[in-house]
Amino acid sequence: MKKPNIVFYFSDQQRYDTCGCYGQDLPITPHLDDLAKEGVQFEYAFSPQPVCGPCRAIFQTGLYATTTGCFRNSKALPKGTKTIAHYLQDNGYETAYVGKWHLASEGEMEQKPTQDYQKTAIPPEFRGGYNGFWRVSDVLEFTSDGFGGYVFDEHMNRCEFSGYRADCMADYALEFLDGHDTDKPFFLTVSQIEPHHQNDAHHYQGPKGSKEKYKDYLLPEDLKALGGGDAVQEYPDYLGACAKVDENLGRLIEKLKEKGVYEDTYIIFTSDHGSHFRTRNRDDHLNGFDDYKRTAHDAALRVPLVIHGGKYIGGKVIEELVSTGSIAKTILSMAGIEIGNAMICEDLTTLVDGDTSERANEVYAQISESRVGRAIRTERYLYAVYAPNRDGGLYPSSDYYVDDYMHDLSNDPHQLTNIVDDNEYLHAKLELRERLKAWILNSEQKEVTIEDDCKERPSDC
Repeated sequence: MKKPNIVFYFSDQQRYDTCGCYGQDLPITPHLDDLAKEGVQFEYAFSPQPVCGPCRAIFQTGLYATTTGCFRNSKALPKGTKTIAHYLQDNGYETAYVGKWHLASEGEMEQKPTQDYQKTAIPPEFRGGYNGFWRVSDVLEFTSDGFGGYVFDEHMNRCEFSGYRADCMADYALEFLDGHDTDKPFFLTVSQIEPHHQNDAHHYQGPKGSKEKYKDYLLPEDLKALGGGDAVQEYPDYLGACAKVDENLGRLIEKLKEKGVYEDTYIIFTSDHGSHFRTRNRDDHLNGFDDYKRTAHDAALRVPLVIHGGKYIGGKVIEELVSTGSIAKTILSMAGIEIGNAMICEDLTTLVDGDTSERANEVYAQISESRVGRAIRTERYLYAVYAPNRDGGLYPSSDYYVDDYMHDLSNDPHQLTNIVDDNEYLHAKLELRERLKAWILNSEQKEVTIEDDCKERPSDC
């Protein structure tokens, strides 16, 4: 029996509430909405690490960023690290990768890397095991903007493109599908950079006409309550970029149908993290830097996740909280590869099968760059801690944390009121604290101390 094809298509910095199936009123994501109606939508999906490089390392390895060492940007995936590409190729798959990689360059934050592939071709040994079709830039926002630039192919040749970037990345994916003529099943990753802000332009770049087309947007309630940040000016372009990501998802689906392989293909759609539009991380605990992510609030952690194919059919909506750290294990499961405890989180197929008896309905996140932080999110609460005087760009972890913030989502759904010092919630906080310590022990093999404050540890304060 032939193994299924798998397409992993993900965006960059896309909030869950940009999507119609998650409540967006404007017609931003009609293709994803249709896919959700046919497949399975995970209503509460969360990133395990809201920074580009670390989250991509998790997607590729199924390991926490502190395990691989890729706890922040400008950290290369160590040579020899086994990725999903290795597993799939060993099991007869042809692999292909298109778009942003962000796992080859190595160096200090905000400095020229000592191992620098940001604007040059990535050698095969730093491609995470992908040995087939390759149209990639390590840091795509450095080799292009929203309207043109370049990537490199598997032979390290520079490939210029002109046109809206999300369209061009999809063109490369379609090129792979048109050229796939073997009996091998394929695994295709399309890592779109949209709607991520364009670094050198300091704003989001939607396709031309976005400002007019999406001028009637409704600002999400959390952003509205926090003053909007730069979303007041940027949201139409942001939505325009999201719409282009969706339009190209539609093109990909049509190509799969044209090639007669749609019914034999799993499609996974998600994003690496969301965006808080400069409304968060303005507190005294900031120890590093931030612009749009790097926080445990839903604005940055909660992302869309829709899967179609195999058992993922029927328009089912999964209400349990899940981590996108589960994607690597789930991809291998789709290919019939059981990985057990060699990867983090869970095979999401078990939730589709209805088996929720032995799982805690909570997710865990590691925060870097803005601080050394850890967080646990349950149905009702968000609880986060940070390490005093530890720069999030220098240190991956700590053995000592103190309270950062806590929110009761039952009466504070937009996470506006910090109740971490409210005695009414002391019992709940202490319970969450113990569960968070257990998550840290399990994920980092480290016993940690978490306290209300650091007054008893002046040397750390």
